[in-house]
Amino acid sequence: MVLQAVFALTSDFSNTLNLVTDKLVAWAEQFVVMLPNLVVAVLLLTVTIFAARLVKRLATRFLPRVSHSVTINSLIATLVYFVVLLFGLFFVLSVLNLDKTVTSLLAGVGIIGLALGFAFQDIAANFISGIIIAIQRPFNVGDMIKTNDYFGVIERIRLRTVDLRQPTGEMVLVPNRKVFENALINYSVNTMRRVDLDCGVAYDSDLDQVREVVLEAVQQVPHLVRERAPEVMFTEFADSAITFQLRFWIPYKRQVDYVGAKSAAIMSIKKAFDEAGINIPFPIRTLHVPGGAVLPVALQNEEVDTNKS
Repeated sequence: MVLQAVFALTSDFSNTLNLVTDKLVAWAEQFVVMLPNLVVAVLLLTVTIFAARLVKRLATRFLPRVSHSVTINSLIATLVYFVVLLFGLFFVLSVLNLDKTVTSLLAGVGIIGLALGFAFQDIAANFISGIIIAIQRPFNVGDMIKTNDYFGVIERIRLRTVDLRQPTGEMVLVPNRKVFENALINYSVNTMRRVDLDCGVAYDSDLDQVREVVLEAVQQVPHLVRERAPEVMFTEFADSAITFQLRFWIPYKRQVDYVGAKSAAIMSIKKAFDEAGINIPFPIRTLHVPGGAVLPVALQNEEVDTNKS
């Protein structure tokens, strides 16, 4: 029994060894047959790599003549590089008689692309929006814009976000899809900006005098655009004042230009009103007590405080 078991084990080992040897011999023969194709495939792959680099280099030099967007130029050059590599890889697999592998790769790329499209549709939307923004160029780095309730200077335009530096210093990364889909105000397109300043005067004021004083006072604002005459428009009979709006134009590059001009106009108008004796009223509350009743002490104190204010 022992001899039979040893014999059987030896026979199985011999058969396994023969199968492995035959397989190795077959592989060796197949390698010899495929050796010329393998050499051609290696040469073709080498040529493909050099060709891809050359095409990328040429694209990097040529694209700035067509597009001024560095981001788009870099993206196109990289895509061209990988497309050339992909075609070269397919040719290499064909030379190696791996046509079925090429078909499987194409099918796999399609399925993976479809799956990634559903999984990362927001990223894809931002990416495509970034490309469109870079091509259309509705704004540039350094422009002052307002979009999606954010206001600031553009510091960078990426393929996924637009980076805004707000006047208070915060950096906001706004997704390109939201910038592309929503309304946008570009304050830097026009080199001038109108300042609207609301104010009010007492009901007993001479409105013609008010207009003249305000128009004379606004002339003291630095860098006033003289070609656009300031305007004073009376707007409303309010509760305790007749309101008006002063409109004037200034050169505009930064937000500090707008804020500074508005502040200078307020200071100049206040000084001119003080000199002309024009009153800027404050809200007044009047309490009517029926029958001459005596007010409680708390209400009397409140009335006194209100009049002092």
